[in-house]
Amino acid sequence: MELKNRIWMNGNLEWYAYIGDAEVFLGSREVPIPLEEGDKWTNAYGDVFEIIDSAIVHVGRVEPPQRYW
Repeated sequence: MELKNRIWMNGNLEWYAYIGDAEVFLGSREVPIPLEEGDKWTNAYGDVFEIIDSAIVHVGRVEPPQRYW
């Protein structure tokens, strides 16, 4: 599948993408690789993303997941 968004990973292994004109943090370990149609995930800040029609879409915001150290 070819994505319509431009995505990249920085040196800290964090994924980013352009959604519209905005640079958006997708997550790090939360991002499912390889990305496929219908994949859905929540990043560390509670932003929910989903792949719809070969594009990454910001679906909404929820309470951030609990972190255990």
